[in-house]
Amino acid sequence: MDRAAEMHMFVRAVDKGSFSAAARDLDLTPSAVSKQIRRLEDRLGVRLFNRTTRRVSLTEVGHAYYDRCSRIIQEIEEAEEAVTALNENPRGTLRVAATVAFGRVEVLPRIQDFLERYPELNVEFELTDRQVDLIEEGIDVAIQWREQMEDPSLIARRLCVNRRIICASPQYIERHGKPRTPEELLEHNCLTLYEVSQFNDWAFEDAEQGHRVLHVGGNFRANTADALYEAALAGVGLARLSTWLVMPAIRRGDLVPVLPQYPHESSAYFLLYPHRRHLSRKVRAFVDFLVEVFTPVPPWEREGLEFTQAEWQERIERG
Repeated sequence: MDRAAEMHMFVRAVDKGSFSAAARDLDLTPSAVSKQIRRLEDRLGVRLFNRTTRRVSLTEVGHAYYDRCSRIIQEIEEAEEAVTALNENPRGTLRVAATVAFGRVEVLPRIQDFLERYPELNVEFELTDRQVDLIEEGIDVAIQWREQMEDPSLIARRLCVNRRIICASPQYIERHGKPRTPEELLEHNCLTLYEVSQFNDWAFEDAEQGHRVLHVGGNFRANTADALYEAALAGVGLARLSTWLVMPAIRRGDLVPVLPQYPHESSAYFLLYPHRRHLSRKVRAFVDFLVEVFTPVPPWEREGLEFTQAEWQERIERG
């Protein structure tokens, strides 16, 4: 067995957590894998694994060897992908995670167009507002808010601005009144998201008090912005939500803008994917497709779903 094959077997054994699991993945017997690992250790003159009757674990030297080997294996895979991508269409399974409301309303309706363009691809799509670990969970691409971006090792490409507005149902406003200043929000029932705490930090700026951030709260929390939207419609409280999501309800009169003179435009949607010099064809195809759809002007702005400046001014003056 050549050195590249030895490295590949070693890395597979570590990734799978046991020799038997690696053997199943490689279509070998556990004894064959164990024998090859011992030969590798003999050749290197070190012990890579601590072995017991129940499990195997890496030694300190094994950890160091794994780090180097896994990088080498990745380089080999990237080199092959870079060459084959020139002559092949994207294929295989693409795993995508997206925030619930944006994924449901804006991305999923366009998936059919993507699959028609790339018929050899399969898509696994997860809707979640939690922060996902792309590497640990095997996610190829994530679509998330700026507030969810914590891993500097990932590539982050801005997709579109995520403008938000505070709103409530007419029934809530009738019962509790409409806040006239940002500070009055602290006396109201504000709907919050418990998956991403930064979502509940509402920033405001004016000439009198300058920039400040209010950490709002209330008696209703949820794990998705979709749930906050439904709760706002039901009259539970005030919610700060994306304009593309709430604008149809505002136009119908089902929701009322609150403090519209304070724009919330600091957030954005980002595409996140692992740092790789040679991006796989399936990831590149999906990223390019979404960029084509959502930049430079997102579809809800092209379709006139946003209020015009005159409409906003009229609503501000009406209070």
